[in-house]
Amino acid sequence: MIAILNRVIELVEADLSDDVDLAGLAGSLGTTEYHVRRMFSSLAGMPLSEYVRRRRMTVAAADVLGDAEMLEIAVRYGYGSTEAFGRAFRAVHGVSPADVRRDGGPLRTQPQLRLRLILEGNTPMDTRIADRPAFHLVGHAARVPLVHEGVNPHIQAHIAGLPGSEHARLKELSSTEPAGLLQVSADVDPDYVEGTQLTYLHGVALDEHESAPEDLDVIAVPAGAWAVFRTEGPYPATLQSAWAATASDWFPSNPWRLRPGPSIVAVLDRSPDFGFATCELWLPVERE
Repeated sequence: MIAILNRVIELVEADLSDDVDLAGLAGSLGTTEYHVRRMFSSLAGMPLSEYVRRRRMTVAAADVLGDAEMLEIAVRYGYGSTEAFGRAFRAVHGVSPADVRRDGGPLRTQPQLRLRLILEGNTPMDTRIADRPAFHLVGHAARVPLVHEGVNPHIQAHIAGLPGSEHARLKELSSTEPAGLLQVSADVDPDYVEGTQLTYLHGVALDEHESAPEDLDVIAVPAGAWAVFRTEGPYPATLQSAWAATASDWFPSNPWRLRPGPSIVAVLDRSPDFGFATCELWLPVERE
């Protein structure tokens, strides 16, 4: 996976005026665009599209400081007008191309990335692979923004708005793995950009052949393999650290890749204040 991502970076650098055919490249290297985007975002700390934009504007700054016409520079980097180029330039550098040409700066540089994998092996991950038939996720859904670290206040408010009796009702509906009350994230942006909208569902898993109550939202989940990561510690920090480690440690070391689908957190046990919890993180996977 690291070699694939570095190949993507090389192709970006080879032609900053054009977008990389990520789907075609991923397919030729035996993986998928979805997996490449998710892994790049997790390891680089930014979406691939943002990295490309930063690199374009970093290199374009040298041309802006020269004598070429602004329209010529804009076209060179794939923009149809000086206005479009100017907006992209300002978004990265905080100033317009005209300001930089006049004053020489300020400029914000995005160095070319080179990803390296360092495996220390001193933090084993408690993981299992579960092959599951199709099932349904049933509960109360809401659209919320993605938050990378800490408690998501929008999810917190969504759950707090449910009556206490509803949690008990949902638990009684649970009939298959993942067991118990579940935290489900679906329709997540493949680039995993913080602030983008996702569907959060507070609910349970039902066998595919069982009928869900009409007042509940349903997410149909096809049959497939899941990587299940067990965590225990301060909540949600330990869970979020494990989530990050799946990209930095587990996926590069194992013959599995992410496939589209919801991610699921099953809370197996927790302290009364929810400051400490034992959880399972379920991620949909397929063999490389």
